[in-house]
Amino acid sequence: MKYTKLERNWVMYDVGNSALVLLNTSVVPIYFNAINTGADAATAVTAWANAQTIASLVVALLMPILGSLADYAGNKIKFFTGFFLTGVVLCLAQAIPMPAMVFLTIYVLCTIGLNSSMTFYDAMLPDVTTDDRMDAVSSSGYAWGYIGSCVPFILCIALIMGGPALLGIDMLVAARLSFIITGAWWVAFTVPLLRTYKQRFGKQRDEAGVLTNIANTFRGLGTTCKSILRNKVLLVFMIAFFFYIDGVHTVISMATTYGASLGIDSTQLVLALLVTQFVAFPSAIAYGSLARRCGTLRMIIVAVAAYVGIVLFAAFFLKSAAEFWILAILVGLFQGGVQALSRSYFGRLIPKERANEYYGFFDIFGRYASVMGTLLVSVVTSLTGNPSLGVLSIGILLVAGLVMLVKLSKMQAAAA
Repeated sequence: MKYTKLERNWVMYDVGNSALVLLNTSVVPIYFNAINTGADAATAVTAWANAQTIASLVVALLMPILGSLADYAGNKIKFFTGFFLTGVVLCLAQAIPMPAMVFLTIYVLCTIGLNSSMTFYDAMLPDVTTDDRMDAVSSSGYAWGYIGSCVPFILCIALIMGGPALLGIDMLVAARLSFIITGAWWVAFTVPLLRTYKQRFGKQRDEAGVLTNIANTFRGLGTTCKSILRNKVLLVFMIAFFFYIDGVHTVISMATTYGASLGIDSTQLVLALLVTQFVAFPSAIAYGSLARRCGTLRMIIVAVAAYVGIVLFAAFFLKSAAEFWILAILVGLFQGGVQALSRSYFGRLIPKERANEYYGFFDIFGRYASVMGTLLVSVVTSLTGNPSLGVLSIGILLVAGLVMLVKLSKMQAAAA
């Protein structure tokens, strides 16, 4: 399929922001553990899980309101740019030497900027393509994000691993330089979208003024809630998404911290996650193609069922570096597909002119799920002192999401 210039530029933002996502799931937890001296494994896992929880909660609370305001014609790019710049500045700020808890605070704020920009980015999808091309374009975003993010990541890893011997710099200094490299990459692949994006769908502003538009925003949120409740297909999907995306996000965000708590060498952890990116590239493209042949919902169900197996494997069998490599490959096979198809499936169910508002609610379900997942891992690990039991608890949420997806499939089959 040949992509338009705007579709290509939209995909490029995934290439840019995925570099930071990859850094956050690999190098950053290891760097945090290195500067958080004196903490035991359970304490480190708990602190990291709490940071993820706070970041997700803030984004979940902000996005419906800001998303509704962004739906007014011309606003979407302004909100997107503001959060993107916030994320970039704080990404660069993490390169400054600081105590572990100060670093974790800046990391949380940077993550809020990153994830908020991605919500507005997701809501651009109806503006940049058509319904029949959404699966392919969304899947390409994730696919090229995976493979493209490997370029700065490999550079950062080479600097961290080879810096002490070749350049005479400490590994912690090299890790800090990786924030600068990643921030520069993020900016480079965002500029084309900023230059070419035009909001096609949006709400018309009330001529009465800003305060009236803000009041209309809050009234509109109530109307959207009622619309979601009346649309049974949309409601069941969002409930299912609430549960299953928790497993996806929590596995991604907690993988390296969990692996480190088991005593797996940091080099093995990072290289295994790099393999995840390479596996995820063709897998995400394949998911876009299979969705056209087999159905988008069916392929989401397949991916969620696979994630149930992944969590069981991590909880019961993950003990060595070799098993972590197996986990990384399994995650790569299904991670991009389930995220991309969830984004495009939702985009086809909602009214285009209120995309940001609906994606804000979509983000509530996704972010609160992430809050629940990381909080569940944190609580179970703290109570038991066993990170494996914390990981196992994620499976409950995945199974709940799977049950709702099967129900949705039956609803659609009955309506056909």
